[in-house]
Amino acid sequence: MSLFLKQNETLLFCFFLFFNFQLISGQKKIKAMSYNVRYENFDDGENQWDQRKKTLIDYLKSKSPSIIGMQEVISTQLLDLNFSLSEYSFVGIGREDGKIKGEFCPIFFNKYRFELIESETFWLSETPEKISVGWDAALERICTYVRLKDLENNREFWVFNTHFDHIGVKARNESVELILKKIKEVNNEKIPILITGDFNLIPEKKPIKRLQSLFQDILADLNIGDPKYGTFNGFKEQVDSPQRIDYIFQNGFKVLKSEHLWIKTPKGLWASDHHPVYLECLFN
Repeated sequence: MSLFLKQNETLLFCFFLFFNFQLISGQKKIKAMSYNVRYENFDDGENQWDQRKKTLIDYLKSKSPSIIGMQEVISTQLLDLNFSLSEYSFVGIGREDGKIKGEFCPIFFNKYRFELIESETFWLSETPEKISVGWDAALERICTYVRLKDLENNREFWVFNTHFDHIGVKARNESVELILKKIKEVNNEKIPILITGDFNLIPEKKPIKRLQSLFQDILADLNIGDPKYGTFNGFKEQVDSPQRIDYIFQNGFKVLKSEHLWIKTPKGLWASDHHPVYLECLFN
C-alpha cells in the first residue's frame, strides 16, 4: 500500500512540474526598460536632443520593450516620443504644474498588449498630493505609477517609475519610504511589481539597500566596479568613476535576462547621458 502511495505521489509531483512548465513556457515574456533620456537642453551642443532622438527612438523600436519607465522627459520630447512610438500609450504629468510644465516620469506601455487599469502621480515630499519640493531636495520630484492588465493572460501588475533628487540626502531617504508606503497602500492583492528609475544613488547607499531588502535588484549580481556597468556616462566616452544609479527592482516575476544597454548615434555619441537598464521576465 505504501509503495502504491509513493508511486502516486511521484506521478502527481511529475504532473505538477509538467503543468507548471507548460504554463511558464506558454507565457509571452515581458520586456521592461528604465531609461533617463536626458532633458532637452540647448546648451548640450552636439548632444542636443535633435542630434540623438532618431537613434534613441529607432533603438526603442528595434528593441520593442513592452514597458518603458523614462525620466527627464519634457513636453517637447514627449511629443516626439508619442508620435514615433505609435504602438505605445503613456501615462505621466509634468512635475512643475501637474500638467505639462517640467520633467515627466512617463510610463510607456504597449497598448495592444496591456490594458490600463489605474494610474496616478504623486510628489516626493511631505505633501505628496500637492505640487511641492520635498525635504532638502533642490527640485520637485515625482513618482508615476500604473496598474496594467496583460491581455495575453489577464494577469495584472504594477509599475512605479521615479527620479530621485540629485542634491537632497534626506529627500532620497524619505522618497524610498514614501514609495514603499504607497505600494503598501495600493497593492492589497500582493500582485507583481516593477520599480524603474534614476535614483541618483549607488548600490551601497542606504535607500537602495532598503529596496534591495524587499525587491530583487535585477543587476545586483553584476560587477559594479567594472566601467561597463555604470549607468551614467555624462556624454563622455570614458568615465573615471562609473556609477550605477539607474535601476529596475522587481517582485513577483521570474527574471530571464537583465543587462545594461549601450546606444550610440552614427557619429559615435551616446544617445543619452544615461544607459538604459533592461529586463526580460515572466510572471511567477
